[in-house]
Amino acid sequence: MPATRSRSRSGRDHSFSGRATATPTAILGIILASYFMVLLDNSVIFTGLPSIRSGLELSPAALSWVQDAYTLVFGGLLLLASRAGDIVGRRRLFRIGLAIFGTASLLIGLAPAGWWMIAARAVQGIGAAIVAPTSLALITTYFDGEARNKAIAWYAATAGIGASLGLLVGGALTEWISWRAAFLVNVPIAVALIAWSRTVLVETPRRTGRFDVIGAVGATLGMGAVIFGIIESAETGWGSARVQIALALGAVLLIGLVVHEGRVQQPILPLRLFRSRERSGAYTARLLYLGAMIGFFYFTTQLLQDGFGFSPLQAGLGFLPMTLVNFVVALMVPRLSARLSNETLLATGTALTLAGMAWLSRIDTLDTYLVDVALPMILVGAGQGLAFGPLTNAGIAGVDSADAGAASGLVNTAHQLGMALGLGVLVALSANTGSNLDGPAAVTDHVGTALTGGTVLLVVALVVVLTVIVPAARHRGSGSALHRPAA
Repeated sequence: MPATRSRSRSGRDHSFSGRATATPTAILGIILASYFMVLLDNSVIFTGLPSIRSGLELSPAALSWVQDAYTLVFGGLLLLASRAGDIVGRRRLFRIGLAIFGTASLLIGLAPAGWWMIAARAVQGIGAAIVAPTSLALITTYFDGEARNKAIAWYAATAGIGASLGLLVGGALTEWISWRAAFLVNVPIAVALIAWSRTVLVETPRRTGRFDVIGAVGATLGMGAVIFGIIESAETGWGSARVQIALALGAVLLIGLVVHEGRVQQPILPLRLFRSRERSGAYTARLLYLGAMIGFFYFTTQLLQDGFGFSPLQAGLGFLPMTLVNFVVALMVPRLSARLSNETLLATGTALTLAGMAWLSRIDTLDTYLVDVALPMILVGAGQGLAFGPLTNAGIAGVDSADAGAASGLVNTAHQLGMALGLGVLVALSANTGSNLDGPAAVTDHVGTALTGGTVLLVVALVVVLTVIVPAARHRGSGSALHRPAA
């Protein structure tokens, strides 16, 4: 059943002043639809980049900022946006985020020049930074117990298929209509979700008190500087003065943030969230896992188009084996949890993803799509389907309702920072490979090196799961606590 609880200043639970009259299915539907829209746009850009480059006459550096402007703002504002929901009300902030995202999508679709496109993508990142963590926080608000487990399983399935389906949708719209259609389609969706949310969601009570302005600025600038440094490393290398200054500045700001948050009464980033080894391990594992997965999507797309000669649409269709398996397995997780502990599911899922990535990293010019790409994709899809739900649950395990927004923000921060860090590292790692080769041979060498790096990231993620998350989860709940976050 949907939960209708709030927290007073004393810390005790009280009922909402108004109860949600909508069904749990309707509530979950609007949450997942909004999250899917954000995820779709995060990956739809990959298959449309060549068309955007030629249509707006962008240089390679300017083209990279079409994606990087979005990632930078998205990742930089996550902690601020997630905590703001606890103060101004989650439904209110959710609707604001949808409005910003939809408006920015319209501006992107109408972009007459590259600077307009990049600026609008940055604005779209603001909307995404609000919608993504707020959607997860709404699950902790409206669902308890087994209902929450099922809701998070659906949330995980959405996270898993959003990226790969985005490639398919982006490829289809780019090939059949225009790359602009891939963004304009968000406008009616956002409008519909805003209207729907008014009748489905009940406003959460706002917490009284002062807003942590210093913490908000420190979190936003610190995360932004780190992500900027990572993004720039892909272009200029890790030895660049600009990269090193940005990373150093980000580190100083984030260290200062930690010191400040330990002293302030109502922090934007409650340090108590890190006292749980299970949650801290989940944030670390998610960062590593997503670092590997962004490399998988980014480089496998190049493999299919430049190595195998696929069109944008064919490349999108090429991810279907992974998408379908991912979706089916993710929906089986609630039933599997009745037989297996979720820490077992998490470890198994991470191991399967690792096996698929290692297999795909051995790609060669004489290999075929069906045996050497599609079959490894099935393993990766099954692994994602098993891992994402338990990994998300571990990130919010035992979290008090008053900290739901902050915990959700940390989950999404690890998600975005992992993608930015992973892509920067893997692009730099593969930059000089294949330079003495031509055509498909150069592509497969380039991709193979990057995916080998992704395999290493997954090895470390699996170590974190086995040595940190699993023991902590078993200690907390005698073997099955990963799928029983506290109300």
